[in-house]
Amino acid sequence: MIYPPVGIRSIAVNFPSVVRTNDYWRKNYPDLVATAEQKSLSKVFSPGDSIPTNEFELKMSPYLKDPFRGTVERRILGPGESSLTLEYGAARDALAAAKLSPEEVDLMIVASLWPENILPGNAAFLAAQLDLRGAAWNLDSTCSNAVVALQNATALVRTGEYRNVLVVVSCTYSRFTDENDTLSWFFGDGAGAFVVGALKQNQGIISTKIVNTCATCDTFYNEFTTDAEGNVRMLIRAGKHTNKVLSETAVNYLRECCLGAIAAAGVTLEQIQFCAFNTPTAWYSSLCTEALGIQQERTINLYPQYANIGPMLPIANLYHGAQLGKIHENDLVLVYSIGSVSNAAATVMRWGNVALSPADKFTTRVPGCLSQEAKKLHSPSITNIG
Repeated sequence: MIYPPVGIRSIAVNFPSVVRTNDYWRKNYPDLVATAEQKSLSKVFSPGDSIPTNEFELKMSPYLKDPFRGTVERRILGPGESSLTLEYGAARDALAAAKLSPEEVDLMIVASLWPENILPGNAAFLAAQLDLRGAAWNLDSTCSNAVVALQNATALVRTGEYRNVLVVVSCTYSRFTDENDTLSWFFGDGAGAFVVGALKQNQGIISTKIVNTCATCDTFYNEFTTDAEGNVRMLIRAGKHTNKVLSETAVNYLRECCLGAIAAAGVTLEQIQFCAFNTPTAWYSSLCTEALGIQQERTINLYPQYANIGPMLPIANLYHGAQLGKIHENDLVLVYSIGSVSNAAATVMRWGNVALSPADKFTTRVPGCLSQEAKKLHSPSITNIG
């Protein structure tokens, strides 16, 4: 079936003000760092047996020497910042890049992981801040929010129901982890937005393949607790067998979605110029390229700079891929994301003349100005940096 040319017209990213390095924990939690191998992060990312038994564990093996498992920097919410403030900045910049006024947006889809008000979500609040008059609703597919929202937006524009759809995605994991839990080392915050609308002939979304990730149920889950002041707080927890489930399912989901989307698009892997793979761990990009048999130069790995920013990963990868000149107009681009207890998703698109929002002082550091610690983690020989 030949679809009207619809896809991404502009992209913006917005990161919080605090850049937290591993030295923060070395200075403030030295005992936690010293005993990290007995804590939650190492339990999530360690072989299920004494030796690696699958592709995921083999790629992870060099990072087992590092208590931070390859994380170097994270962007963390600062005073006065929230999921809503990050979303507003990204949405405003995406509209400016697309040269659209709020009145020209027919629909806004918002995917917050998670908003300050768990229900009803941020859509109406963000619409008020942007002065949007069109429809605005919330969507949830955890770490696959961006790709699932892109598919929804594309379909709605193709039907003629809407002309311009603004998609806004945020991740504020720092609000749901404790600093004295090593799992917090693994997470970061950020927001992104993109406008979906009509493109030139033969550009835009070609195909999408989405499958549910029910095999990952009971890996990561949320638990309500109370803090020292008696306030109710939701925290992210990892199940007992999370390491085994993630390592055994990662490649199967990747291949099913990516190869399925490529086949549906009627193209080959060799024709794909850029791959925006999910990068929720330091080794995930390398796992993807090896599992699909493509060169590492055709993708990007932002994990050392941002850590795991969940549903923001596809947006950040596309933004920086284009910013660095790895994506050009009319290139074929493959995007892949996976969310635990939700969906794995891949889409193939032909890149249009996508407008990028101006880079801020954080995004300009990616990835050309890596710290010495990050450079060590990119080298083939990884030593203990803990």
